[in-house]
Amino acid sequence: MDDFWANAIWSLAPTVLIGLLFWFIMRAILRADRTERDAYARIEAEERAKLGRERPAS
Repeated sequence: MDDFWANAIWSLAPTVLIGLLFWFIMRAILRADRTERDAYARIEAEERAKLGRERPAS
């Protein structure tokens, strides 16, 4: 019976590790995108303030 559980763990380990790796990579990409959008919005607001506009021109 011990052999069964060891085989079960070794069988699931690669799938779990790849899943965790995928999750960490996607999380990093989404956080980087969010941070970039926040920085861009802040810069755009500063530029609008310099021009004296409240909203972007259409």
